[in-house]
Amino acid sequence: MKGISVFSLCFIDSVDSVENTLDRSRSYEDFLYLTVESIEKRSGNLSQTKLTQGEARALEESLNSDVKTVSIRLRQGEYQHDLAKGIASFQLELNFPDVKDLIEKLYGEEKTNENQFIRNIQTILKKMENNNIVKILPKNKPWELQRYALSGFKFLDVEKNLVTLATTQQIERTQHRLHSAPNSLKAQMLKPSYMKTKILLSIFLIVISYTVALWSLLQPIINPIIFTPAFSAAFTCSLILGKLLSQK
Repeated sequence: MKGISVFSLCFIDSVDSVENTLDRSRSYEDFLYLTVESIEKRSGNLSQTKLTQGEARALEESLNSDVKTVSIRLRQGEYQHDLAKGIASFQLELNFPDVKDLIEKLYGEEKTNENQFIRNIQTILKKMENNNIVKILPKNKPWELQRYALSGFKFLDVEKNLVTLATTQQIERTQHRLHSAPNSLKAQMLKPSYMKTKILLSIFLIVISYTVALWSLLQPIINPIIFTPAFSAAFTCSLILGKLLSQK
């Protein structure tokens, strides 16, 4: 019984040690997140709609595009026209929808649960992409759905019908919003300055953290209180760096 009691005490001490280590690791990770994010906050108070440089450029190109001639029909009431009109309404609000966003807006939330309907809409969007009506934007995160942008707001379809998806006033208002701080393309071009600082800081923290973790592994006795937070920090900073690079 005495042996069991000693074992129990050792087990409890081990659990406490692991919990303390994890707590320190989480605190260190939180510190790293706050350190990196604080740089972005100092760059200015961004609005609720934040466009990446690529998104701002795509919107600028579509707003300034001339009439595009396409080889498919864009007849009102048909899927192609509805989808193009739906994407236009999102873009005029400085947003880029994925297929479920479009379906919910155009056909209701229940349709977003019908896989066959989603696949049909994706097939139509692919056809529209092949005809240079829409283009696919890079994903912010690998697990997200593809987002769509219009290549322009005026098209001449295969039946020689001029299809206008936004009025002149709507386009001018969106251009004004795009060029007014902080969503302007000019503001987006300033982004690399502090983005570069955040990337360099993340790389520096990754190197330091991996160095500490490697040093800990080379010791005769590995100290988990040093190794675990250092390795966790390196992993966390790697995720942050990946996120930053995906936004460039």
